[in-house]
Amino acid sequence: MTISIILASQSKPRRDVLYAAGICPTIKVSHVDEPAALEQAACKIGVPVERLDVGHRVAILARAKANAVHEAYRAVADTAKAATGERVIAYPLEAEQVRTQRRADARPSAGAAACGQTSQPVSVVSSAITRDFSGITAPTRVEPIDTPISGIQGLNGPGPGPLIVGCDSMFLFDGECYGKPHDEATARERLRRMRGRSGELWTGHCVIDFATGRAVQDASRAVVYFGDYSDEDIERYIATGEPLEVAGSFTLEGFGGAFIDRIDGDPHGVIGISLPLLRRLVTKLDISWTDLWNVKPHAPNPEELDKHPDSTQPPVENVHQPGDGWVSCACGRRHWGTHGAAGILLARRNDAGEVTHVAMQHRAQWSAEGGTWGIPGGAIADNETPIEGALRESFEEANITPQDIEVVGSYREDHGPWAYTTVFAFEKPGHEVHLRANDDESMEIAWIPVDDVPNRKLLTAMRTDWQRFADRLRILSNANQGR
Repeated sequence: MTISIILASQSKPRRDVLYAAGICPTIKVSHVDEPAALEQAACKIGVPVERLDVGHRVAILARAKANAVHEAYRAVADTAKAATGERVIAYPLEAEQVRTQRRADARPSAGAAACGQTSQPVSVVSSAITRDFSGITAPTRVEPIDTPISGIQGLNGPGPGPLIVGCDSMFLFDGECYGKPHDEATARERLRRMRGRSGELWTGHCVIDFATGRAVQDASRAVVYFGDYSDEDIERYIATGEPLEVAGSFTLEGFGGAFIDRIDGDPHGVIGISLPLLRRLVTKLDISWTDLWNVKPHAPNPEELDKHPDSTQPPVENVHQPGDGWVSCACGRRHWGTHGAAGILLARRNDAGEVTHVAMQHRAQWSAEGGTWGIPGGAIADNETPIEGALRESFEEANITPQDIEVVGSYREDHGPWAYTTVFAFEKPGHEVHLRANDDESMEIAWIPVDDVPNRKLLTAMRTDWQRFADRLRILSNANQGR
């Protein structure tokens, strides 16, 4: 079984290095306050931050980033494990109305038969919107929500992983630690000092095995020798914007690569993640490096995926995750998520236990069915259960904090090769979820009065299922009074 990697960084160069090595990581940004983390670590050992050497600094920050992501995933795992209630599974493609229509669509029309042609079968992929099953009575079955789904281990499974990888890079030059310059003046001053000289690029690595909590760490070091570039070269390089947000104000794999004469040491460490060091750390956790490979040879880079071909293009900085991709479905549509997709239908209740509001997402125009309202969610990642995927996605998109909610049921619409799981949840008593759009997949995230939901322009699937969902929320609320 492939063991998943969670990269606590949004660095595209790091992603590209891993992808070229056969690993498509899940990206989870740590949002660590780096100065505060260094200050706290220095205080613990009784020295000022200035006394911390570069190797110590990158190790501290790599560990802080890995720990922050580990804690976030721990919250997802704990909330998923505590889920109660039932999983209702619907099979709309098995409904008699749908089966009859599919048989009719597969039969050639009289005119087409006369010409030796057949009509287009329903399984031919058309647009990327959700199939409208309103008016369809789908066969269903009900099972406990904690019934394992075949082939999915999840965060609470018995095996190793996922592995959480934290990284941090700094450049040591003339005894001074350089992080990201952030502004043009700082980058300009550094680049002028560095030309024709050399410095050390250090990258700290920390790997945590989620299953056991074991952590290992070390650092990569390389000596970088710069060419004798001109002032004009510096100005034009700064104008690209590249040196402003990279450690040391330079890159090896980008515009800055031409100004580097040679490197002594691991070049991948200069890019931000050392493959040889990472392999050694993974081995210390008793995991084989080749068990991390999840990219098929000659597979397209995720950055080349067309996420929403029937809409405007997504922002160029969008990150593709394992599980992103289109599935051709027997319903005649294409669905997002190679392992299926899931979302959270989070409800807020008043003191009497009545459902008053639900958390909803006003979808970005570039997304499928952009401009409609639905629930936060997305594609399920490798080795992730639908509940875990829904919790992760809803936090990343809408700031629905797993530790503040309780899962009380789910509804899984199963199409065979693809399924969407709606996870029903309430805020825990005494807890409050503070909604906000955490990424660019939403125009707005808001608490919508439950009676106002039908008045919104809803995503096709939400429009089809809303009344059923509203009724179930009321039932679940009554069943969970006092919780």
